[in-house]
Amino acid sequence: MPHAGDIDEDISEAERQALHEFQVGIEYVYRGYGALLDFHHHLGHAMDRMADAEQQLRAAGHEELADELRDRHLPSGALDDRWSYEIVGDFRRSFLQEITDYEATVRDELVDGLDHVTERRQQTEWRERAESDAWKSE
Repeated sequence: MPHAGDIDEDISEAERQALHEFQVGIEYVYRGYGALLDFHHHLGHAMDRMADAEQQLRAAGHEELADELRDRHLPSGALDDRWSYEIVGDFRRSFLQEITDYEATVRDELVDGLDHVTERRQQTEWRERAESDAWKSE
């Protein structure tokens, strides 16, 4: 497992900044994916409630309303006749996979695959500062 001191010192400041921005961007893509999963789960719960409402409408004597809910709204998709699980799967297999693969390629090219280069540098600097200050206090 790589450690803070494993940072490639040959990386330029511009490369480090670009890599950091890309990696933060990837983290936001993952957060977006999480929100998409949240949407999928919320929509699933909503549809379950509406399925219950269909039965309750039917029990209350509103067959036509229950039939429309059953036949038109419950089987319809969240977007263009696609259910939310299909949207989540398509996103994961397309954009999410492609951009994370590309980010790994960029890291391989710039820093031999090392992640969190900026944070590693900061960790090293802070630890070195703490160690040098510790010697001063003795």
